[in-house]
Amino acid sequence: MSRAMQCQSCLPWGSWMQLRRSLPGSRGTRSVYLCAASVPGELGSVPVGLGCVRYQGGSQEHSVQPSSSRHSLSQLRNVASSDAIKKHQKSLSAWFSHQPNEERQFGPSFSLDAVHVDPVIRESSLEEILKPSPDLTIQNQLQQPCSQVISLQNLFDVDACGRQVKNVVLYGTVGTGKSTLIKKMVVDWCHGRLPRFELVIPFSCEDLSHSHASISLRRLITKKYQHLRDVVPMLGASNLRVLFILNGLERLNLDFRLAGTELCCDPNEPVPPSAIVVNLLRKYLLPEASIIVTTRPSAVRRIPGKYVGRYAEICGFSDTNLQKLYFQMRLSQPGCSGEDSTGSSSGEQENLVEMLSRNLERHNQIAAACFLPSYCWLVCTTLHFLYFTRTVPPSQTLTGIYTSFLRLNFSGEVLDSTDPTNISMMKYVAKMVGKLAYEGVMSRKTCFSEDDLQQCFEVEMKTEGELNLLDVFRSDVFRFFLTPCVQPGKEHTFVFTIPAMQEYLAALYVVLGEKKTLAQRVGKELSEVIGKVSEDVAVVLSIISKVLPLRFLPVLFNLLKIFPRYFSRLSGKDRDAIAHTMAEELFKEEDYYNDDVLDQINSSILGVEGPMRHPDEVPDDEVFELFPIFMGGILSRRNRAILEQLGCSIKNLAAFEIAKAMKKTVIRNSRKGLPPSELMDYLFFLHEFQNERFTAEAIRSLRTVNLSSVKMTPLKCSVLASVMGTTCHEVEELNLTSCNLDTSSLRILFPVLLRCKALHLQLNSLGSDACKEIRDLLLHDKCAVSNLRLANNPVGEQGAQYLAEALAGNRSLTYLSLLHTALGDRGTEVIAQHLAKNQHLQELNLGYNSLTDTAALHVVEVAKKHATLDKVHLYFNDISEDGKRALHSLRMDRDGVRALVFLTAGTDVSEYWSNILNVVQRNLPFWDRERVRQHLALILQDLESSRRQTANPWRKAKFLRVESEVRKMLGKLQHGTL
Repeated sequence: MSRAMQCQSCLPWGSWMQLRRSLPGSRGTRSVYLCAASVPGELGSVPVGLGCVRYQGGSQEHSVQPSSSRHSLSQLRNVASSDAIKKHQKSLSAWFSHQPNEERQFGPSFSLDAVHVDPVIRESSLEEILKPSPDLTIQNQLQQPCSQVISLQNLFDVDACGRQVKNVVLYGTVGTGKSTLIKKMVVDWCHGRLPRFELVIPFSCEDLSHSHASISLRRLITKKYQHLRDVVPMLGASNLRVLFILNGLERLNLDFRLAGTELCCDPNEPVPPSAIVVNLLRKYLLPEASIIVTTRPSAVRRIPGKYVGRYAEICGFSDTNLQKLYFQMRLSQPGCSGEDSTGSSSGEQENLVEMLSRNLERHNQIAAACFLPSYCWLVCTTLHFLYFTRTVPPSQTLTGIYTSFLRLNFSGEVLDSTDPTNISMMKYVAKMVGKLAYEGVMSRKTCFSEDDLQQCFEVEMKTEGELNLLDVFRSDVFRFFLTPCVQPGKEHTFVFTIPAMQEYLAALYVVLGEKKTLAQRVGKELSEVIGKVSEDVAVVLSIISKVLPLRFLPVLFNLLKIFPRYFSRLSGKDRDAIAHTMAEELFKEEDYYNDDVLDQINSSILGVEGPMRHPDEVPDDEVFELFPIFMGGILSRRNRAILEQLGCSIKNLAAFEIAKAMKKTVIRNSRKGLPPSELMDYLFFLHEFQNERFTAEAIRSLRTVNLSSVKMTPLKCSVLASVMGTTCHEVEELNLTSCNLDTSSLRILFPVLLRCKALHLQLNSLGSDACKEIRDLLLHDKCAVSNLRLANNPVGEQGAQYLAEALAGNRSLTYLSLLHTALGDRGTEVIAQHLAKNQHLQELNLGYNSLTDTAALHVVEVAKKHATLDKVHLYFNDISEDGKRALHSLRMDRDGVRALVFLTAGTDVSEYWSNILNVVQRNLPFWDRERVRQHLALILQDLESSRRQTANPWRKAKFLRVESEVRKMLGKLQHGTL
């Protein structure tokens, strides 16, 4: 065996930075083909020519085959076109085309057969695997073309020496797409797109590893694929071109020594499954068969190099064009948005793809993450969650997406099958990488140096087994979670592949209870040992006490139980600490005025439009607001069940006790006034927690919900509706001012809006279609809305018609603001006609709607006869001097209504002058400033005229004060400072 084969590790221990340099991808490679010495006693060891052997390296020299007889050719054709193989193809196609539940969100038209992007496959060599190049960086992968690229269909082409390749080892780290590529290969064969082989027989090495009973190859095949019963006897007896696929070879412990695995060339002889695999690779069993093996880098050396004809490395999407193609296919699928109408949704899909492409072109960190196809899937799934979630409650949670993502990549994966501990890969990641992630969150750090990695991963390594596990982790898994930073000046540091993954793993680390002191760890182990011993001792003491009535025995028995009980109390305090950590991180005041977490995730994927930050500019502080949200999400029942499959167990009792402790901390802190973005984060936390009883108790304490200026996407509306839907209590006030609401948003929020007494919907571009939804809301028999503000929305005449119908039948509304809603005279006339049927409205704001005298006076005449309406706002309308005098003549005691038109009331200042000016000042950013300036000038003239008409010095002083305020506003307006 060569010296390279004796190497104990794929990576040297000297430096973690070699991981950065050894990432697969785009650079020139040198293939080396060696002629190894023959092994006595094995088939194909007869020397040929200059030391080359016939089956050396899993390759077979071209030899002229004797011409087959007509009968054998006919037999071959019959086998190839037999019903058995067709049934086998149909069965395989159905099995390998089956997509996990996580894929169904991309629409009914999505399938592996129709939509697939092949990752880059690069021809490699064993020497290159064991001696990675020292000069490779992320930038090389993303910017340079990959050399020695080979397609999946050409893996079995002749090698550089002209020999036919029979054995191919296809390797890649976790997440590069090995399993998906094999699935696509099988589906291609089933549909006739892989004509090189007449029969494909795939095996899962994980499945084979669980069987230790001896079995023959033919029995193994028929056991897995019963349709091949008629074909199996012909294996080895005909020229049938067969391909065996061995997926996940790292799950098998293979021994190629003759002392460990005996030779076997009979497909009918029962031997252990591992012996079948070894003899297939030796070419001693079915030597004419082709074999493709997939494995992780750490297990490549388990197969001696002389049995491998070609090494091929899956390099992922090292070309950003492949990433763009993947996103285009995933996000542009019909039905991806989940809507029947494809007009607006298809435009949104195209916009998403365009924004994502632009972000990739900047060679941003997202491009480095999408080097792994698995992360491309995560990006697409997250975008689908953010943009196309419209159901209540939402069908997914963000924590669920990340947990499912880990399940898709790590389900059933053991870090090292040769290690006796048999630790699951995800459990090891949660312990090791989770610690690094948590320390980064606590220190507000996202970039990690080589020293940080050594301190976190190597400082506690004490045994040979621990070092071997760490070596396998570095070779196979490290690059899945950590990648070199692409920011200028930080090339020698590592960051988490996706920023949110750091927060997820930190949350998992805490919730699993890995954050323990040395005393806590020792105490847990002692309590478990003493707890088990005390059970056995209890039986012995009970027997002895019956024979010898010694009084000290019960005392001794109780002393043995003290320590486990004491430790259980301490563990309860640990859960209190978890709840305290969650509350402390969720309500950090320094994060109060950041964007909400959903907008942060969106920006991290699609980027931020505008000029890029200068390299010398001081970066913003790192924000970790997802960390406590993921902590809550991980505690949900569904996520705990998935993590249990991954070897990360969170007991029901632990989750219950943490939730119980959270009531003292989280709910108490939420009662404090939260800024809108922070309140949205809190609502999202409750959604992720998926605990209806806890959520209901938390929501009952929220009587006022202020989400003004939060961009309420369909997802956020669904979250708000879902969380608020856990209770039936009335909401005193719901403020959705300037939240980008539309008609679909109102539909989603309809059950919540019904229960709100004060509803603020200003500045949302709500047109006539939205007014139709509002009409249905106000006419609902359970509607509790008494105060409705629709200012600064393009309601228009048609919208006014819907609102008028709502006024006629509504019984709860007392205040309605239609300030600056483009009603015009016709819209106002419609409202006036239906106003008489209303019996409850007390105040109506029709300011800034271009009303003339006729419409204004008509509304006032209707208001005079109204039973409850006593105040009508008509300022900033096109009312003449005559109309103004007519409105000024109104008296509350005589006419029963007061019209707010100007700041004056005859020879006195209107008692509502401050209200009017405050309305103007609040809405000025959204109004036509020139028109406002003209109205303010008229108001100033009216004030001056009224001041001259009064002789009362007290009134003159009031006029001067109001005039001063108007002049200040005019001055600021002219200088652009208002």
